[in-house]
Formats: sequence, C-alpha cells, structure tokens
Amino acid sequence: MAKKTNPNIGGSRRTQAFSFRAPDAASVQLVGDFTQWQERPINLQKGADGVWHANVELSPGMHHYRFIVDGQWQDDPECPSRAPNPFGSENMTRQVA
Repeated sequence: MAKKTNPNIGGSRRTQAFSFRAPDAASVQLVGDFTQWQERPINLQKGADGVWHANVELSPGMHHYRFIVDGQWQDDPECPSRAPNPFGSENMTRQVA
C-alpha cells in the first residue's frame, strides 16, 4: 500500500510576498488563518518608499488574511480575491499552488 504524504509538511511550502502601502503608519501586521489571526501576527518591515513588506512560508491551499495597521483592521487594496467573514467585512484570500 502506498503511503500518503501530507502536502503541508516539508518542502511543499511556498514563499509568499505580502506588502501594504502605509507611509505614515507606525506598525503594520499581517494576520490570517496561518497565524491563528491575532495569536501570532507577523510584523511587516517598512521600506524607504513607505511600503511595508513580509515574506511568509505558506502551505498549498486557500488562505484568508488581513492587515492590522496601527491597531486598525485593513483590507489589502491589491488583493482582488475576497470572502465574507463573520464580522460583517471581508477577508482577503490567496491561493497557494
């Protein structure tokens, strides 16, 4: 019998780039199903151009995320793919192949 492999383990993870333009912000965090939302937020690093960046290793599949900018939940204006959430707003979605 062939052994099934888990696609979420090992080398199948893919680096995903996230960015958010907020030149006047003091902090930008990435939260999503891959961070257990606010339990393990990812701090983005601010570039000289005012764009905040983070590279994140994600397993294949659909992921939901949002940004927290200076404590306020924000949409990703660059993300066209969205899904309703239970709080009356939308989560951004990203499909990782």
